[in-house]
Amino acid sequence: MGQLPLRKSGTAFRNLTRGFTLIELIVVIAILSILAVAVIVALNPLDQFKKANDVRRKSDLAQIQRALETYYQDNKQYPVMTNCNGASYKIQSAPPGNSCIDWGSSWPPYMNIVPQDPVPGVRYAYMPDNNNQSYYLYASLDRGSSDPQACNKGDWCASIQGSDRANSPCGANRKCNYGVSSSDQIP
Repeated sequence: MGQLPLRKSGTAFRNLTRGFTLIELIVVIAILSILAVAVIVALNPLDQFKKANDVRRKSDLAQIQRALETYYQDNKQYPVMTNCNGASYKIQSAPPGNSCIDWGSSWPPYMNIVPQDPVPGVRYAYMPDNNNQSYYLYASLDRGSSDPQACNKGDWCASIQGSDRANSPCGANRKCNYGVSSSDQIP
């Protein structure tokens, strides 16, 4: 059996150059759209951004915690909390400087840059006890109750007292729902 010769006027040639119909293209586009939506729903990019910010917050607090422990070794007490530049719950450096350490600024020799919350208007909160022998360090997780390490299923950490809650130390309308502390305390 031989091949049919291709002629310009023959049906074999017309079938090879025909292409896709409009209906076929619409069906393929619809299927691809449904698959794309399913992938986006499965990945939930907004939740992934929240999760990434929360991971960063936990890492930041762990870094600050290490610096606070080094500070304690040098000074036999933790830094005092200060209210400076219009915001409280910040770390104050030891004498001779006694300067306010802003989140996102340098704290020599303990940290090149003290981390700050990745979201503008949200902040970390540092709270030492009255004798500066223990401390609490708080953040506000975006995922709240979805995060297994959040305090009280995403509610306020129990160690934050009523007056501190009223001042929202982690930022306006934000609960401090994740904390680390000195080894003798539970956030």
